[in-house]
Amino acid sequence: MLTKFAPDWIIGLGGGSNIDAGKAMWVLYERPDLSLYDINPITKLRLRKRARYIAIPTTSGTGSDATWAIVITDTKENRKMVLGSEEIIPDISIIDPFLPSKMPPWLTADTGLDLLTHAMEAYVSQWRNDFSDALAIKSMQLAFQYLPRAYRNGDDKEAREKMHNAATMAGLAIGNSQAGIAHSLGHALGALFGIPHGRAVGLFLPYVIEYNAKETDRYVDIARSINIGNDEEAVQKLVEKVRGLITELNEPLSIKDMDIDEESYKSKLGKLIDYANEDASAIANPRIPNKEELKKLYNYAWEGKKIDF
Repeated sequence: MLTKFAPDWIIGLGGGSNIDAGKAMWVLYERPDLSLYDINPITKLRLRKRARYIAIPTTSGTGSDATWAIVITDTKENRKMVLGSEEIIPDISIIDPFLPSKMPPWLTADTGLDLLTHAMEAYVSQWRNDFSDALAIKSMQLAFQYLPRAYRNGDDKEAREKMHNAATMAGLAIGNSQAGIAHSLGHALGALFGIPHGRAVGLFLPYVIEYNAKETDRYVDIARSINIGNDEEAVQKLVEKVRGLITELNEPLSIKDMDIDEESYKSKLGKLIDYANEDASAIANPRIPNKEELKKLYNYAWEGKKIDF
């Protein structure tokens, strides 16, 4: 349809999946000689000879309007492909808080947890920098303060505006650093069991904090920034804060709380581990898990157990 219509502007309107799909279509419209797998940081796409791209997010969480990433579901393999190129960052992003104002509570929760996970993973990433740090910290502060309000009352204009701003800020943060293993684990779970992206990555966030804290003290900075402590208990207080927020949003704290059949889960555990291990999001995580650790992370998250390894 794009080829037939020959637009000079393409608009990605909707949530992160819509905006990501629009990015991929834009690439293939400009470069019909390429495949989706050619969308990577190395290949020169040479875009903007036929069209430019406008992103208009209608949800507050994915940050896709400000990143160079594309997440596309491969329906044959039943897995999520994480593609990316700096050339696909939208030319214009329109951040209008009226557009997400009618999101139902569950969608507000899912996308809000996606935002929070972006910000935390950007802040502890090995590729972090001063710019990503500043955006990540501010977006986390906004999320902790305003996400419960937006969830309880979708007509709260101030909360909607703050969350919509925070979503793009978190997108800018992660786009200038990198995601982490909450995304790797969540991508695999979401693809194999049809779990919404934000809900999946948000579920793994407290487990990943506990796992990563053995390699980085950056979580103490986060705890300090949201005024919950600056002592040796700060990381655990942060985990409790995140778990409390997840509970307040009526989101699951363990995989088994997602109504996933245990036998089905066990039968697909090997594939979950393989997919998470191959996911590009793990490359800059503070602590790189091997397959055995990924298996333990999944099993602990199934049971809701505190990470002790």
